[in-house]
Amino acid sequence: MRSNFGWVLALVFCLFFSTSIRTESRKISKTKLVKVPNIDLNNWKITLPIGNPTEVKPPDILDYENISILHDYLYNDTEEGALVFYTIKGSSTANSKYSRTELREQMVPGSDAKNWTFAEGGKLKGTLRVSKVSGEENDLDRVIVMQIHGRLTDEQRHVLKKDDHNAPPILKIYWDNGKLNVRRKVLKFPSVSDKDLLKVESWKDESHWFTTSVSNEPFTLEVIVTGSSMLVSLNNGAESLLFNDISIQKWGVFENYFKAGNYLQSKEKDAFSEVRYYELKVTH
Repeated sequence: MRSNFGWVLALVFCLFFSTSIRTESRKISKTKLVKVPNIDLNNWKITLPIGNPTEVKPPDILDYENISILHDYLYNDTEEGALVFYTIKGSSTANSKYSRTELREQMVPGSDAKNWTFAEGGKLKGTLRVSKVSGEENDLDRVIVMQIHGRLTDEQRHVLKKDDHNAPPILKIYWDNGKLNVRRKVLKFPSVSDKDLLKVESWKDESHWFTTSVSNEPFTLEVIVTGSSMLVSLNNGAESLLFNDISIQKWGVFENYFKAGNYLQSKEKDAFSEVRYYELKVTH
């Protein structure tokens, strides 16, 4: 009798222990590792494809997860550890016809007034991927993912009798059907006068392509400006473009700021794009 009781007790213990293990396994399987992007937004403001357009500056942008107007356009993917930039056809800035969810560098948080020259230099490095884009197969809409934009000083505005600080962007990096197109400004006529040097119409685009297809996979871009040179590097030097000619030298008259994010190059009704940044760092 005793042996039968011992056998039953052992069986009950085994069943209980087995159930406990299964229960604990379910608990473990429901636990997800939360990842966050390696991005400090203290020196960035963001422009959205809504409003006139709407901007969010530091320090408010640091609480982006709790700002309702940002929820559809700037948010974390905690599984990938990415900061997601989502853009639709919508509001555009004064000197553009396209909409964006894009960061603009602010050396002094909350102010556009302080910027940098090529003589002072700067470096921007980001790891990102273009995850979704509208359009047809092999003819997807283009997206600008990084820029260096020029800016007129107050004195230069006075010389040109302009109401704003807008100057050309010396660098625009496009995602174009899975490849990267690097466009930079060059002078139409190198002997241009000092005053005409400041005019948008004195400059034209020069196009360069990286041979690597990044498709919808992560890639790393680095832009390094030092004095009279500008280096654009893909995937930690796997491919690079170096510019150090007269156009770069004369660009030294402008102030500049970095931009990064999702600048959709389409005006189609249902156009959209999604860009994910895992890391983004700027130094001067």
